[in-house]
Amino acid sequence: MLKLGYCEAMTDTLAPVRRARTAIDDVADAFFLRLLELKPELATSLGILGYGSGFFDYSPAGQQAYSQAIQETLAELEGLNPADDVDGVTLDAMRERLGLELEFLATGITELNNIECPSQLIRNVFDLMPTETAADWEHIAERLANVSGALEGYIASLRKSRDEGHVAAARQVRAVAWQAREHANNNGFFTSLAAGAQGRQLDAGTRDLLERGAAGAAAAYAGFANFLETELLPAAPGKDAVGREYYELCSRRFLGTAVDLDETYAWAVAELDRLIAEQVAVAGRIKSGATIEEAKAILNSDPARQLKGSAALRDWMQATADQALSDLAGVHFDIPAPMNRLECMIAPTQEGVIYYSVPSDDFSRPGRMWWSIPPGEDEFTTWAETSTVYHEGVPGHHLQYGTATYQKELLNNWRRHACWVSGHGEGWALYAERLMLELGYLADPGDHLGMLDMQRMRAARVVFDIGVHLELEVPAPWGSGTWTPEKGYEFLTRHLDISEGALEFEFTRYLGWPGQASSYKVGQRLWEEIRAVREQADGAAFDLRAFHTEALNLGSVGLDTLRRALLPAGPGLVV
Repeated sequence: MLKLGYCEAMTDTLAPVRRARTAIDDVADAFFLRLLELKPELATSLGILGYGSGFFDYSPAGQQAYSQAIQETLAELEGLNPADDVDGVTLDAMRERLGLELEFLATGITELNNIECPSQLIRNVFDLMPTETAADWEHIAERLANVSGALEGYIASLRKSRDEGHVAAARQVRAVAWQAREHANNNGFFTSLAAGAQGRQLDAGTRDLLERGAAGAAAAYAGFANFLETELLPAAPGKDAVGREYYELCSRRFLGTAVDLDETYAWAVAELDRLIAEQVAVAGRIKSGATIEEAKAILNSDPARQLKGSAALRDWMQATADQALSDLAGVHFDIPAPMNRLECMIAPTQEGVIYYSVPSDDFSRPGRMWWSIPPGEDEFTTWAETSTVYHEGVPGHHLQYGTATYQKELLNNWRRHACWVSGHGEGWALYAERLMLELGYLADPGDHLGMLDMQRMRAARVVFDIGVHLELEVPAPWGSGTWTPEKGYEFLTRHLDISEGALEFEFTRYLGWPGQASSYKVGQRLWEEIRAVREQADGAAFDLRAFHTEALNLGSVGLDTLRRALLPAGPGLVV
């Protein structure tokens, strides 16, 4: 078990841990700087100035430059020995993460899906760009002018991938084409973005550049949609399942560990049954003998649990997040002053996702929780969403990202800003949901049922994700025969109590992003196993707050690295 030099006496305000820079830190920091040069959007997301208004080069040449940077970094790490335990984690994490990235690049596959591919990443960066000053709008205008080139590079890679026999399923091509056309509409994202400058004191040149940039970006997305529909769709397979070999690679990419997929599938089936049984018990607390559906109907008809309109949703999110920050700081978590601000936002898109964006390096831009509301949805229920605020905010992603950002004297910049592992991060966020029940914050049976609904969703999608992509047998009582997307959709309707629009989005997401959806619940399983082993090993000396601090101070790492860093008598770091 690694000891990272934490303060012996914990205080309500966690002091940054200071340590000397090492040769391994230097390699990691140099790689991080190369990433900023290759991916200016990363600098924007972190609030780091000086890297221009461009985009990552999504063309084959850009992918090659990225691969070369990774190979050179791994070569520089050869022969370096850890100076301390922090170095040991860095070396372990970099070898695992960068080596796996090379494996993925070697497949020649250019990703295309409805949630996390260059089509969304190019647009999403504008959500994080400041809009307070004329200089801010000039920067936005400059980046808008670069959208066309970024999409052209992406198209080139999609063509190369197609020519080598790798094309995303037709369902994903159609979904991304629809999104692109929505952005290109006269009332789409880019038009609305430029309209946001109305009333600002901009000179004529900047205003003209902004308007032309928005029009050019919209036209580029329209052209991208045309490419998808006319060139890529005819070559796209109708089959959604990716098969075991590719799924195993994706699973390792999202977890940072290799799991037995058949055992994990069986575990998820059993976990789904367990959660449903727990829901039945909680439903009985809402009304004696009530079914889960009857209990939900009672909660949905309770005026005290209703929110009308996006403004009411945002205000409730903010109040819930603020209360959690206030209550948990210095009791169950160390939350220093820069992290005690979390902004809850309604997203400018309507894609049905909820997500967190990281604070800037100096915390001048706080961490933010975003809610993207599907078209036509205007009513919300607090009981169903309380645990989501804990997941995205505190003690979930906000404490994860915030702690890593804060500990700049302990962690190198690659560890703080560039290493993100879904199974670690999303697993922690699900652990945080369940932890809030343990700490008494979901004692209300409605909030408890809502949390279980979210956990049930995550267990169901492990069953769906592995089952559909590996074409396994459907478990009783959820059907028979081999999984197909159509059987999977019916299965999801029984376990995901969300709107039709959100369900369609999630269904498409799971099919197009294999391994990601299952990483949440599998990650939670491993987080809870690690904590249980530590509790047993530490005995009466186990301190939950200290464990949380130690774990969060690692930053996001693969789950094998996490296990080696936190557990006694483990196999040791691979150095």
